[in-house]
Amino acid sequence: MLLILLNGCGERAWNAPYPASEAKSNTLYSSFSERPKHLDPARSYAANEYAFIAQIYEPPLQYHFLKRPYQLVPLAAEKVPEPLFLDQAGNPLPDDAPVADVAFSDYEIHIKPGMRYQPHPALAKDDAGVYRYHQLTEEAVERFNTLADFPHTGTREATAEDFIYQIKRLANPRLHSPIASIMAEYIVGFSEFASELTAAGDNGGFIDLRQYRMAGVTQLDRYRFKVRLRGKYPQFVYWLAMTFFAPMPWEADLFYSQPGLDKRNISLNWYPIGTGPFMLAENNPNLRMVLARNPHFHGEAYPLQGEPEDGENGMLDDAGKALPLIDKAVYSLEQEVIPRWNKFLQGYYDTSGVSSDSFDQAVKFGSGGEANLTDEMLERNIKLATAVETSIFYLGFNMADPVIGGDSEENRYLRQAISIAVNFEEYISIFLNGRGVVAHGPLPLGIFGSREGPEGINPVVFDIEKGKPRRKSLQEARALMAKAGYPNGKSIRTGRPLVLNYESASAGPDSKAQLNWMRKQLKQLGIQLVIRATDYNRFQEKLRKGTGQLFMFGWNADYPDPENFLFLLYGPNGKVEHAGENAVNYDNPEFNALFDQMKNMENSPERQEIIDRMVDILRHDAPWIWGFYPKAFSLYHDWYGNVKPNLMANNTLKYKRIDPATRNARQQAWNPPVVWPLVLLVLVLMASTVPAMLVYRRHERSAAR
Repeated sequence: MLLILLNGCGERAWNAPYPASEAKSNTLYSSFSERPKHLDPARSYAANEYAFIAQIYEPPLQYHFLKRPYQLVPLAAEKVPEPLFLDQAGNPLPDDAPVADVAFSDYEIHIKPGMRYQPHPALAKDDAGVYRYHQLTEEAVERFNTLADFPHTGTREATAEDFIYQIKRLANPRLHSPIASIMAEYIVGFSEFASELTAAGDNGGFIDLRQYRMAGVTQLDRYRFKVRLRGKYPQFVYWLAMTFFAPMPWEADLFYSQPGLDKRNISLNWYPIGTGPFMLAENNPNLRMVLARNPHFHGEAYPLQGEPEDGENGMLDDAGKALPLIDKAVYSLEQEVIPRWNKFLQGYYDTSGVSSDSFDQAVKFGSGGEANLTDEMLERNIKLATAVETSIFYLGFNMADPVIGGDSEENRYLRQAISIAVNFEEYISIFLNGRGVVAHGPLPLGIFGSREGPEGINPVVFDIEKGKPRRKSLQEARALMAKAGYPNGKSIRTGRPLVLNYESASAGPDSKAQLNWMRKQLKQLGIQLVIRATDYNRFQEKLRKGTGQLFMFGWNADYPDPENFLFLLYGPNGKVEHAGENAVNYDNPEFNALFDQMKNMENSPERQEIIDRMVDILRHDAPWIWGFYPKAFSLYHDWYGNVKPNLMANNTLKYKRIDPATRNARQQAWNPPVVWPLVLLVLVLMASTVPAMLVYRRHERSAAR
């Protein structure tokens, strides 16, 4: 028996969690921790959802995989569209026309012919050309539990009409698209289209959006359509790189709207339909999700060019090869950190993040603060990739609060004093294992307008020593407290200690330590911090009503433009008054005017000059403690190729390469059979049989006598 067990382990590691048939397959293995809620591209706006749908859907544009700064290149479109500027009468204007003269911007988008949808029952037709599954009866619906239960599938070419149909879906009030309000501000006829759908009523069934016209979206021919925007909005091309603008066949909308299917989770939120390199072959969010090649994928090639170091780093070894480079990607549900980490070390996951629990095992810092891998990781040929994310976490002061907010000089001194006292260098070291960069303003590194070196240092909070920042002393912060009317943290008017409320929606084992740390930071100034912990929904309600004082919040870039961060402090976007994303309700007239001037400008020295002034205003007013830009750390095995962090692109799975033979060999080497329990079991069994045999022989002898 023992020999048979050992012989069965020759082709793969004996504890491998995958079928033996996949031991040497061209498959990527990874994990996910949270079930994606929306896989419908009109509704999805979360990173864990984009990890899947960005591989399936193809919007007109994408970000170049290798080039930095981030560069838009065609995906479904033939080229990146250039806007045509028009005056109020519809007459063309020159490209350098003043923003005030531009009444409309026309974007003409040419899509590539030959893009075909993945196999899908919504597109299946019978021999007579009639759709097989567009008129399902209640009895028929009862037979289907997953999309795979439909025996027939079909495909067709994506056309300009499908891109228009998706834009109309963004305006459909039934779908509550998260970008509907932004698009309504710019796309001509968007709001009117939504109002027309509302007036038509909603019976819960299929609404054929082809029968309704949106004034600003026009089909020119089978492969061309035009979008008309109000005014000038250069950032629109960035939206064209998001799956919100991927094509959607009307047939899928009709198919999924049939009664009874949604109750069985047969919907766009579970089963996407795209033209991209992958399709969702299995959606079992309690176990695993599987992306497989789209057999109808029209084709794409690996980039031929990148940055100078990309050639040296092997990032161009696959230049010109057909994409995708892998056949399948399997994502297993892992809600616990330790099992996920252990499977990575065993070689069963190709890549892994680095949690706080495993950080010291994986990463060590050199004398210069640089991150290096530990010897244990190096012995396994594991690689480390790091990148400062285009995100910011900040501590916000509610500017609508009379104690901490407002435009008075005293309250401004108070915010500046607290900004000095809250030491985010320490926070990054203690709670993030050094995975962050202290922020000096609202713009992360790599976003146009951000400054590096001495020019980028916040002079309100830091001094400059030898070209580097040094946080101002607590003595200086206490002097500001006195100027604010709170010497030693006590009000000169009442004699009472200053008490501030900190709103928190933190959860998890680190939250208590983080909250205690925050309390100690303010205690240095004599401020008593009251922690008001709650769930996230209640936290959001406090922000909407403006009842909080201090809170920690963050923002991740939708697109690499300063407008996408500076709008978080634009007065007309105030959370309380306008239900916008300005969570601190900051409202400075000069800043607002500069934002209006800057937001639709092309990147230029003039735009940089305006941004510099805006950042100076923000540093002086201190509506945020600027916090930190998180730094992403990821580990990957040496059989996992073409790894280059791209913080804007979500559709990078198609570029990844796997060496299955090396992986299989390492898995076997790292997971040798543990034989001794089997040997011990055999010995125990043998030992237990000896007394039985002796009793049996004694019984036989006595019977013979």
